[in-house]
Formats: sequence, C-alpha cells, structure tokens
Amino acid sequence: MERGRVPWKLVGGAAGAAAALGAMALFNRSATERAERDHPPSGTFIRVGGVRLHYRDQGTGAPILLLHGNGATGADFVASGLVERLARSHRVIVPDRPGYGYSERPRGRIWSPQAQAELMLALMERLGADSPVVVGHSWGALVATSAALAAPGRIKGLLLLSGYYFPTARLDVPLLSGPAIPVLGDAMAYTVAPLLARAVLPALLRRIFQPMPIDARFKDEYPLALSLRPEQIRASAEETAYMIPAAAALSDRYRDLELPVVILAGEGDRIADVERQSGRLHKEIPTSALVIVPGAGHMIEYAATEAIARAAGALAQS
Repeated sequence: MERGRVPWKLVGGAAGAAAALGAMALFNRSATERAERDHPPSGTFIRVGGVRLHYRDQGTGAPILLLHGNGATGADFVASGLVERLARSHRVIVPDRPGYGYSERPRGRIWSPQAQAELMLALMERLGADSPVVVGHSWGALVATSAALAAPGRIKGLLLLSGYYFPTARLDVPLLSGPAIPVLGDAMAYTVAPLLARAVLPALLRRIFQPMPIDARFKDEYPLALSLRPEQIRASAEETAYMIPAAAALSDRYRDLELPVVILAGEGDRIADVERQSGRLHKEIPTSALVIVPGAGHMIEYAATEAIARAAGALAQS
C-alpha cells in the first residue's frame, strides 16, 4: 500500500461488519420486545437486598421454595405442573433467579451460588416463609445447597434435582461462556449470541430432555422466547463460567449438611453424570436419600412430577 493512500477495502469491511452488528442488535431488541409483550410478568415484584425480584406465591401450608436451573425461569416449574401439584397442600414460592425471567441481575457483583442463596434466604424472611423445604434443579441445586450451608437452622430440608455438585471437565463451559467476558461479552450478548442460541436451541432442548422426547407441556407453556433475550443469555453464560469453580468451592462442605436431603436424578441424564454427581453426593451426605428415575433425563421435573411432589411433601412433614 502506498504511503498516504486510504485502505478502502479495510474501511469498507469495517463498515460492513459494523452494519451487520447493528442489524443484529436491532433484530434482538425487536425480538426482546416481542417476547416480553407475548409473555408479560405473571407474578409479583419485590425488592430484596437491592434487587428487584419477580416471583410467584401460590397455595397455603408449609412453604416450599423452588429454584430453577441455568437458562430457565420459574415458569419451568409451572409448565411441568409441579407448582400446581404442590400448591394443593403447600405454599409454593417460585422466584426467577437474578437475571432470569423478570428479575434483575445488578452488575458489579459476582452472582455465585452463595450470593444467590443469601438473596433467597432474605426473600423467604420478607415473605414470612419460615423453615421452607428448598428444591433446586440443576444450577439451582447449588443455590439450594448453599442456602442450607449458610443457614442450617432455617431450612427444613433439601430436595436436589439433576444437580451438578463436583468439578469435572465440561466442553459446554468454554463453548457457552463467551457472553460472560467483560466488554466483549456484552457486545456478543446483544448481537451474535442470541442468533447463535436460536440456531443451537433445538438440539440443546433434545439433549436436556433425552432419553425422553421434549415434553408437550414445555412446548406449549414455557415462554422460551424470554430465554433468548440478551440479558438472560449473559446471565446464563456467567453461570456456565462459574459452574466448575462453584462446585469446587462447595464440594468439601457437603458433609456438614445435617438436615434431611433427598437427591433425585434421571437415569439417562446427558447433562450431569448421575454416578459422578448425584451418586457421589449421596455418599458424601449421611442424611441423604437417593432416587434414580428410570427413563428420565435432565428435565426430571417433567418426567417425575408426582415423585418430586411426594418427596417435597415428605420433607415438609419431617
């Protein structure tokens, strides 16, 4: 290139890339507005610990707190029928964890399982829900366990579903953590990441439900479009990045749990290895019981709704 000449090809390429990113951002903004218009908040808002949380509070009786997994919202438990089933005889509280659904996830704070557990305990106190049974699915099981370790006298029992409890090498961590990277991750979350998520979502859903097909209730009732919003994608990426260190930090403390614990896992879970995770946790916790559900996968709340409800009810009465 001669000195002083403008590299028009590079300028044109940069302009084209900027235009493409701008178009992606506009598309994602429109998709977000449409998703929130089609699926407005169905619960109540409360400010706890400086965070505006969205939650559902249904039924009466002994309280049960349901904590959803990574990438989901509290609506997952609603679509599965678990909330309706439990609310027949219990008070069921179902928050959207920070960054999911309609709950805030303030920046400048690491939303570890311990930080989220502190928030959930504060929520229970504000709602007057004393001695709840805490049910955690997948990543939510880390939050549930952290709550029991932080405040053992305030939790009636733990019901852990399809959890990840011990650090292992996982391919999904480097693949899905990109939007969690400072600055660059924000750009990804608002441009290319939602489009990539749309492309891989069908295969991902098949995997988390395998060996069962994707449940019809999930297809019909779960507000999947909310999970494709940039801010929720970023929250999910952060939790994917935190998953291994979070499990490592907790793994030496499981033996300290002295409350009743029931561990449920699907025999065919393709996300969290049953023997290396749930089976090992059962061996670590003397007060635990382990139930392996034949034919079920990671989304055990759809495959074993009645069994989960019975186990939660038994813990509430213990």
